[in-house]
Amino acid sequence: MNRKNALAAGVAAALVLGSVTVVATQSTAAPGPTAAAGTSPARPGAGFQAMTADARGEAIRAAGRNTAGTARALGLGPDERIVAKDVLIDTDGTRHVRYDRTYRGLPVLGGDLVVHLAKDGTITGSDLAHQGAIRIPGITPKLTPANASAKAVKHAKHVKHARAARKDSTLVVYAVGKIPVLAYRSTVTGEGETGPASREAVIVDATTGAPLDQYELHQNVTGTGNGVTVGQVSIETTQTGTGYTLTDPAHGGTIIYDSYHSPQSNPRQNARPFSKTTNSWGNGTTTSRESAAVDASYGLAKTWDYYKSAFNRSGIRNDGRGASAYVHVDNNLLNAFYDDNCFCMYFGDGSSQNGNTPLATLDVAGHEMSHGVTAATANLTYSGESGGLNEATSDIFGTMVEFSANNAGDPGDYYIGEKLNMPGGYMRRMDNPAADGRSLPCWTSSAGSADVHLSSGIGNHFFYLAAEGTGAKTIGGRSHNGTTCNNDTFAGIGKDKAAAIWYRALSTYMTSTTNYAGARTATLQAAADMYGTNSQERYLVSKAWAAVSVGTALPDPGTGTPTPSPTDPPSGNALTNGSFEQGASGWTQSDNIITNSSLQTARDGAWYAWMMGYGANAIESLSQSNVAVPTAGAQKLTFWLKVSTQESGSAAYDTLKVKVNGTTLATYSNANASAGYVQKTIDLSAYKGQTVKLEFAGTEDTYLSTVFLIDQIAIG
Repeated sequence: MNRKNALAAGVAAALVLGSVTVVATQSTAAPGPTAAAGTSPARPGAGFQAMTADARGEAIRAAGRNTAGTARALGLGPDERIVAKDVLIDTDGTRHVRYDRTYRGLPVLGGDLVVHLAKDGTITGSDLAHQGAIRIPGITPKLTPANASAKAVKHAKHVKHARAARKDSTLVVYAVGKIPVLAYRSTVTGEGETGPASREAVIVDATTGAPLDQYELHQNVTGTGNGVTVGQVSIETTQTGTGYTLTDPAHGGTIIYDSYHSPQSNPRQNARPFSKTTNSWGNGTTTSRESAAVDASYGLAKTWDYYKSAFNRSGIRNDGRGASAYVHVDNNLLNAFYDDNCFCMYFGDGSSQNGNTPLATLDVAGHEMSHGVTAATANLTYSGESGGLNEATSDIFGTMVEFSANNAGDPGDYYIGEKLNMPGGYMRRMDNPAADGRSLPCWTSSAGSADVHLSSGIGNHFFYLAAEGTGAKTIGGRSHNGTTCNNDTFAGIGKDKAAAIWYRALSTYMTSTTNYAGARTATLQAAADMYGTNSQERYLVSKAWAAVSVGTALPDPGTGTPTPSPTDPPSGNALTNGSFEQGASGWTQSDNIITNSSLQTARDGAWYAWMMGYGANAIESLSQSNVAVPTAGAQKLTFWLKVSTQESGSAAYDTLKVKVNGTTLATYSNANASAGYVQKTIDLSAYKGQTVKLEFAGTEDTYLSTVFLIDQIAIG
């Protein structure tokens, strides 16, 4: 699937506690027959060989000597050439060669590809950004470079007062969509995120001048930071015309501001971004205002990295956007909080109670960013038991970020805020919530009336027991003791599995009013989805809930055989492979609609359906036949839909129709554009007890593109 990237009440959640509101011989053998295009070789993961610069250069030159044969093996056209740009070599001699593509001498945007070769030079697989040969009518544009520059200025979205010179417009082939077109790539400059010299790339059709794509151009570099709690670390910064800013383009443009002690009631009142002429930040102590900013920048980047690697989630809202963070909020503020209304996070400098240690520690940064993830998924109400679950979710994933970061100065453990120099040594403990004398370790009927930071102990305790089991352990150099409320003993399933189950439950089954009993149901369903109904994982999850007085343990299934990923459709779903995690299994598609392409994102898991997005006349269909609509329970179709478009206004130019037995039951269009996935429900009671054909039918007109992304389809 190779196409173009298409263009509630907030919760201010805080972290308060109690009163504290290759060197190798390169074969030059001609490549053999290629594997299926777009399919990487199926083999165990292998470590890469370390390569000196000279060895890497020779490997690239050797790959370059094979480009003609490689292009033919891949089925590229006679007007195309490929240029080797990088080579990675596994310890077993397997090579991965990355190429750029040209067409009659023009750069091809979206023409990059990776070829995988065995040690003897035989091609074993390939991944192409654009499948197959490039074909366009010609390379003579109707627009002049000056025309293209003017169009680019008009269509710029990311900078104000845009300007562009003719020399900044380059003729290219734009192949990010299914149908390659002749285009101009222009660079415009203006006022934007990185200052008055911010830059943006604008792609316009060389015939019509229509905009095809826009994106910011960041001169990102790696700086050195010295944080108060994270120590000396590398951080991503942005180079401007006069120096550097703490803007992280590698993580969606996350930017760190100095609040300059603006009051908590208006923490952005005096704020200004961190900027300087050198790229070294902080001195590791609070005498430098930059030190706390380093902690925040590092922590938020590591949180982004964790969600991306663990769940393929791109940022808080899964839209690739970074958030803003403010350090030095108020005076003597021993608190940190997230506000979904402004999509930002705030960190106080601490107080005399904790030696004035800033709150931007690694697990606290992960905690606050995870409040945003909760807001973008289940949106758990910040009161009652759902509020306790909201806080527990942030503690759970803040802890997982700490483990994932693997920072020698702050090793992973199940203590929250242990680097904050609190009088008791931490803010909360997940293994033993009651150790602070306030948090609830076990559910009771009064849990819903407790402060959410205290009732979070129930969820924290569950997660620790599910991950680590019972008994005494030393983790991250700290003592842990998994006691239970029912005197039970059992093993854990491991923190990664426990976190995956919690994330699936949060993003797939929990709603704003989910309570602890509902969380038990959601996690048991998530465990069944991922590891099987009779798996040990699901059984041990039930044991962990019973151990905190939520429900009873399921019968022991014996030795279950876990499955590594959520391949089975959720229980009660009449559809086969409704979440697409088995690829195209069970579905009929007019093109490669079902995909795990990183150009877009699934709502859950790795696979999803990508329909339309051509910017030209096109039709597509995705269907499943012989679907039995149940006779009992709810007869409804539910699915998650994300619409992004280049169109404007309310007119329906591009449509997606949902049909049952050929009858259209619902129509969505470019007018339904949304920032993220939105759940849709369609009544199927008229088909109760029938066997039907479900179809999603897409239509796109000749001008501008609309992308329809579909995931997690269910009937029942």
